[in-house]
Amino acid sequence: MSRREVVAALALAGIFVALYLTLYKLGAIGELSCRVGSCETVNSSPWAVFLGAPVAAWGVGFYVVTFAVALAGLQARFAGSRRLSLALVLLSGFGVLFSAWLTYLELFVIRAICQWCVVSAVIVLAIFAVSVWDYLARGDSRNATGESRP
Repeated sequence: MSRREVVAALALAGIFVALYLTLYKLGAIGELSCRVGSCETVNSSPWAVFLGAPVAAWGVGFYVVTFAVALAGLQARFAGSRRLSLALVLLSGFGVLFSAWLTYLELFVIRAICQWCVVSAVIVLAIFAVSVWDYLARGDSRNATGESRP
């Protein structure tokens, strides 16, 4: 399995987690299955909405975009593209920062932890780590003649 396939698989897992939390927030499912922590406390807090939409719905969007970019990187046209790897690093880096802010809110403002939010944060961190590994493994974008590759 290539690094970009791993990123796509992780993003797909993130889509399911974020979709589950979004469906709860929208009232499509009755209660969250939460064995550790206080998922309902976190997801019913005022911090569970960002710019008028559930935070989890923003997560679905993030993971769908990440999944699409990773899938594009599997196509022959972009298979060797370091720029696409950089796009995954920047995208997932934003996701790590946003997850860190949400984790801060859980720990110090809401004072409750949601296990699904922790799972999502771990997935984002793993996507970031694999994306950085992919970017570094592709090396310098210059070929032997010093010209940049597309």
